[in-house]
Amino acid sequence: MNESAVPQHEPVWAVAANVVAWRRCGVGGQELRPGTKYFRGGAKVYVVHVYWGPGGDRVTAAGRERHTSRWIVIDTATRHLHGFRPKLVHTPRALERLREAGYARGLGADYAADVSATLERYARRYARRYRAETAPRSPHPDPCLCHACLTGESG
Repeated sequence: MNESAVPQHEPVWAVAANVVAWRRCGVGGQELRPGTKYFRGGAKVYVVHVYWGPGGDRVTAAGRERHTSRWIVIDTATRHLHGFRPKLVHTPRALERLREAGYARGLGADYAADVSATLERYARRYARRYRAETAPRSPHPDPCLCHACLTGESG
């Protein structure tokens, strides 16, 4: 195969995060579901765009889809992600999807580090606020598998 025939993709900086293992849903937040509708629990996704206007509660993320393992770019809630960190994206399929979605330039190393720290704070705050709004007096089930209880973040 000719070297020039293989498309070379420049790596870009993005914010990497993991999808929560379990998330609360349903009446009173008593139902737990693994991951999200599109991503498996624990899957690594790359955050390529943040909607700062409403307070950073929505992000555009690229990752492997739950059922088909194809790379997708989709908007998701910040509270469903954790472990934000700056990361250089080298994966050719991920870079192709980012280019198709219009995010081929990435974020830049310094900006990705700042964004990752900010998003980690936002994710924790929104998870607590969501729990307080949807189930203010409901106790966690015993044993509880939500992300906060599994990681020891529950107050």
